[in-house]
Amino acid sequence: MNFELSEEQLAVRDAARDFAQNVLKEGVIARDNEQRFPKEEIKQLGELGFMGMMVDPKYGGGGMDTISYVLAMEEISKVDASVSVCMSVNNSLVCWGLETFGNEEQKQKYLVPLASGEKIGAFCLSEPEAGSDATSQRTTAIDKGDHYLLNGTKNWITNGSTASTYIVIAQTDAEKGHKGINAFIIERGMEGFEVGAKEDKLGIRGSDTHTLLFTDVKVPKENRIGEDGFGFKFAMKTLSGGRIGIAAQALGIAAGGMDLAVAYSKERKAFGKEIHKHQAIAFKIADMATAVETARLMVHKAAWEKDNGLNYDQSGAMAKLYASSVAMEQTVEAVQIHGGYGFVKEYHVERLMRDAKITQIYEGTSEIQKIVISRGVLGA
Repeated sequence: MNFELSEEQLAVRDAARDFAQNVLKEGVIARDNEQRFPKEEIKQLGELGFMGMMVDPKYGGGGMDTISYVLAMEEISKVDASVSVCMSVNNSLVCWGLETFGNEEQKQKYLVPLASGEKIGAFCLSEPEAGSDATSQRTTAIDKGDHYLLNGTKNWITNGSTASTYIVIAQTDAEKGHKGINAFIIERGMEGFEVGAKEDKLGIRGSDTHTLLFTDVKVPKENRIGEDGFGFKFAMKTLSGGRIGIAAQALGIAAGGMDLAVAYSKERKAFGKEIHKHQAIAFKIADMATAVETARLMVHKAAWEKDNGLNYDQSGAMAKLYASSVAMEQTVEAVQIHGGYGFVKEYHVERLMRDAKITQIYEGTSEIQKIVISRGVLGA
């Protein structure tokens, strides 16, 4: 085993860290307060090559490995998880799905501008009555010969109002169950496609999470991804890789909280000495460091398996399950170490705590990860 990062991977990590600390940090509290989408910051991320990191350079991507991607995700998430979730969806769900399963025409038309960051993508699976149970799609796409007619509602959609390209999962043949589900590429501006209400969220408030409405949207046959009935498999394969990105996001949130707690413990004095010199605080930091490092190893292992063409379903699920738990637990501890200052916005840790919770929910709840893991262990 080799735990060393390559020079290229270290360069990516350092570039992401520099961007996060010197560009994102300054306005992150205001963006959170105002629920303002980081439009300019996302544009700069695209210019730096962070919106299509793993895409082949012939399609305008960075051609990087998954390890580089999770390193960048961790650094961005330490400062602003609203930016990193936009980055994650574009990289893990939209670009990866199109490059892996799209045809050449779809790649040239849609993947190229997405990989460069010129355009942003959204992944539309969840519905009011189909969250963890992705087989229960109420959105329908009826085959009309030369096109599909799309009707339904999608909710909790990241990049909902800012995306230009949407991958929508819909039921074409209900009698076939999940084998009758398809994935379609929908463009902003298609007649009958409407962006609905924006969600007022606990955390990741800078990201734009919307409901999307589809009323008799005509979708050309060439916009279907893969063969007829491939949609459910497409969604599951794509989400399996997406879990690694969210695990890296959770890792970053936890690591960001720890970094702030360590720095504060060296500045704050109580009973005549810096609080890190009190065993109660020192032990908290020891536990935080151990949990964060364990999560990092799990995230990197899942990313390594993906890079090496191995089955990463279980390792990705484990990484997301554990890292999201660490994010929640350790940001709570970071607030505790800050005491009363942790409860106010200017010290950042309260925002990290609020952002952490969603990592246990989206792209597969912790309970769903346990189903994936137990099936892998039991051979079910």
